[in-house]
Amino acid sequence: MPVISTFYGIAIMMFYAEHGVPHFHVRYAEHQLVMGIDPIQVLAGEAPTRVVSMVTEWAELHRQELLSNWERCRDGQPPLRVAPLE
Repeated sequence: MPVISTFYGIAIMMFYAEHGVPHFHVRYAEHQLVMGIDPIQVLAGEAPTRVVSMVTEWAELHRQELLSNWERCRDGQPPLRVAPLE
């Protein structure tokens, strides 16, 4: 699963050729989330509130890049890296 961004111990990933609503995956320690892109929301999983807040902030800042990466993955192309939360 390609990692498209990492920050504060959080890894953001997108799978190739996934189906369903546009989304990305989050891994933080033993926690995993699936986050919708439009709207940005937790679709599945659990993580500390602070992690969810940081990922949500990051996703808001990079929504267009995430949607573009979703389309790339759906077309069988590798996703591009996205700047981390600073």
